[in-house]
Amino acid sequence: MENKIELKRSMGIWSGLAMVIGTVIGSGIFFKQAGVLQTAGSSTAGLLAWIVGGVITLAAGLTIAEVGARLPKTGGLYSYIEELYGPAAGFLAGWMQVVVYAPAVIASIAGYAAFLTANFLGLSQSSATWISVIFVVFVAGINMLENRVPAAFQVATTSIKLVPIAVLIVYGLFFGKVDAVGQTVHQVATTGGGFGMAILATLFAYDGWILLSNIAGELKNPRRDLPRSIVGGLLIVVLAYVGVTFGVYHALPSDKIVALQNNATFAVVRAAFGDFGGRALSLAIIISMLGTLNGKMLSFPRMAYAMSLDGLFPKYLSKLTRKTQEPVNAIITVTLMTVLLDIFYTKGVDRLSDIAIFTIWIFYTAAFFGVFILRRQVKKGLLAEQDTLFKTPLFPITPLVAIFGALFVLGSTIINDFAGAALSIVLVLIGLPVFYYYKKKRA
Repeated sequence: MENKIELKRSMGIWSGLAMVIGTVIGSGIFFKQAGVLQTAGSSTAGLLAWIVGGVITLAAGLTIAEVGARLPKTGGLYSYIEELYGPAAGFLAGWMQVVVYAPAVIASIAGYAAFLTANFLGLSQSSATWISVIFVVFVAGINMLENRVPAAFQVATTSIKLVPIAVLIVYGLFFGKVDAVGQTVHQVATTGGGFGMAILATLFAYDGWILLSNIAGELKNPRRDLPRSIVGGLLIVVLAYVGVTFGVYHALPSDKIVALQNNATFAVVRAAFGDFGGRALSLAIIISMLGTLNGKMLSFPRMAYAMSLDGLFPKYLSKLTRKTQEPVNAIITVTLMTVLLDIFYTKGVDRLSDIAIFTIWIFYTAAFFGVFILRRQVKKGLLAEQDTLFKTPLFPITPLVAIFGALFVLGSTIINDFAGAALSIVLVLIGLPVFYYYKKKRA
């Protein structure tokens, strides 16, 4: 009887949109403008970098939207890679995300939110570690309730974070007195790369939207709502990032933005609303990061659950509670891994998540190629075609743009951080013996 308990399909389009927007938009939208501007060298190039990065991200979203519509399964990237390239490849995609990336990125987000909270409350920085643990446990607790509760929390935090974004855009557009384009930065970043590296920074800022696919099994109508949520959510995200960037550029001279670095958006808000505006923005950023934290905690345990259901992870991870129909064991396991990193490896979580990103982009690339594989299967009659199914527009141009963007990320990472890229591959390959252990056990 216990095996018949399934994930509850109770999430609709609003939950999906909030998941995409809330998971992508954390703190970066309030802090990235100066870094991208300094790397690009001028306000025109900086703004264009956000637009190009947004176009590539939209192309990726449109491509995965079709893959997700054709393969509407819980598990996201793991499920797609497993279906397209076989169990071993799928396992490695899931292994890297669940065991390495998930706890590292959740700990990183919680740690930074805790740092801001300590500053906001006037507490010592030594308290940040425990605030971070409290945040992780709090969000995990929400996710152990029926999925409509974390979904509602996601909608609420996403709505709140859109308020300061709208304020920055409106103030910059209507009250800014600086030319938003045509300004040259005199203090250009010395790391090299110029416009290309500026685009790379925006692609990392736009990342995270694919996590919606991890909860496809809980969407009321995944074939319809998954594509709509990804495309609609990404359109709002790109407009928000480009809008805030234009607003900040229109409100402050480029050299001042670069000089202020992470405080540029605070300067704009303080100019409009004084010190109250600065504190209100700090609070909004903390809430925004809690929403991002919730999105990660909602999605990553579902991947562990899906892998366990396929016999590739410990069986206890696929257990759902009868009352809430939630993968509580998977949530607890991800939470424990995160808390341990938070306490004992605080300074290394950012680096660990950065290292994991490289191989995750390899699997992104493979998933983008997947749309060609699936269409070929349809032509051969191996996969049923549906007229109402979402299809990537401007095929094959759109997926090729997504593939180009992914290859650009991979190539840039190899050039700029070869050691990190190599370590990322090693961490993935460590999963192979684990895969063959569970494969033998399942046989």
